[in-house]
Amino acid sequence: MKLSDFDFDLPERLIATRPAKPRSSARLLVARGGGIEDAHVFDLPDVLSPGDRLVLNDTRVIPARLSGIRRRMGPEGATEARVEATLLDPLPEGRWRALLRPLKKVRDGEEIRFSSALVATVDARESGAATLAFNLSGEDFDAALAEAGQMPLPPYIEAKRKADAQDREDYQTIWARRAGAVAAPTASLHFDDPLMAALAARGVKITYVTLHVGAGTFLPVKVDNVADHKMHAEWGEITPEAAAEIAATKAAGHRVIPVGTTALRLIETAARGGRLAPWLGETDIFITPGFRFEVADALMTNFHLPKSTLMMLVSALMGRERMMAIYAHAIAAEYRFFSYGDSSILFPEG
Repeated sequence: MKLSDFDFDLPERLIATRPAKPRSSARLLVARGGGIEDAHVFDLPDVLSPGDRLVLNDTRVIPARLSGIRRRMGPEGATEARVEATLLDPLPEGRWRALLRPLKKVRDGEEIRFSSALVATVDARESGAATLAFNLSGEDFDAALAEAGQMPLPPYIEAKRKADAQDREDYQTIWARRAGAVAAPTASLHFDDPLMAALAARGVKITYVTLHVGAGTFLPVKVDNVADHKMHAEWGEITPEAAAEIAATKAAGHRVIPVGTTALRLIETAARGGRLAPWLGETDIFITPGFRFEVADALMTNFHLPKSTLMMLVSALMGRERMMAIYAHAIAAEYRFFSYGDSSILFPEG
């Protein structure tokens, strides 16, 4: 498979920079039985059947985008420069791996002050990222980060506007619980309290799992041969209770439908042995056409970037030609794309 197999032309006007209000008023493309239906997310209870189980990611996005000042003494005296940081992965002893801009202008051992309370020392630089040692940890760090940080909006939104106070609400699911993600599970952003109540009334079941979405979700594929691409690992957990709920739904002959590619990747990771088991650890599963799905019977997901690993994932579920037809319909019907855009629910034939 070549990277170009997953390319398509997207008009820039279809890239959403703000979400629909209310959340469940976003449009929903329903692909099933070889056909395509245009609906809204609030129609989801009518699309699903009693006994279906939605699998939701309860990760919480941290305000991982920081702006700080680097001070340095030199022959000309004290100088200052602004440094932008995006936290990527937590490390032991209060350290974080982070992207810095400009990385080449900082030195190991230098201090970056992000606020009066939050300061970091550059421990090391390698592989295009830096290791930052913060002066705080635990709840003190969380509080200082909440004060100083901004939500880490995807690059295609940041290119059009900067994050603001509204994004702290918009870029977080209503059930976000376990802090650790630097990107939102965006299909879940369409759910609000009225929709959750309607799903419960319909008899749709809910199970929560955790996958801390990493910044690697935004990194472009840089190889032409898809098989040569290496996924970044992300931490996740499926509790014994969650695994049992999903297994019981399958055993009863009902459908398991992850909401978002993050939930799908996690449950399929935990089922690599042929049956779903509890999971705790990192996954770098890469789902491309030819993949055998063990758990997911369908997928609710937003519209993805051309030539992305997520475009490969949905093509694995539905077939590449079918996905290209679905996306052609979405573009012609002017669905809104990417993280703050509209959504789809994909039912593979058979």
